[in-house]
Amino acid sequence: MLVEVAYAKPEKQQILRVEVHEGATAFEAAMQSGIVSVFPEIDLETVDMGIFGKVVKAPKAHELRDGDRVELYRPLKIDPKQARLNRARKKPDASQ
Repeated sequence: MLVEVAYAKPEKQQILRVEVHEGATAFEAAMQSGIVSVFPEIDLETVDMGIFGKVVKAPKAHELRDGDRVELYRPLKIDPKQARLNRARKKPDASQ
């Protein structure tokens, strides 16, 4: 099976294609891809993973299908709700 493993930082993104055996898991594909050699800060044991934008709760058990894209997610620096609130507070009041 052919799958992709993707990781992105603001300044650098990488998608690696990897051939895995039938029944391979998201974790196995990430290991096999060598993504850690490109981004050494990734800890595959703790990083959140997903398939096409949907978080996978158990990457070591989630079996892949041909063509899947395993995505590795960076930790959020700020909660999205808090970020929206902060932006809203910065907007000038249009009623004045």
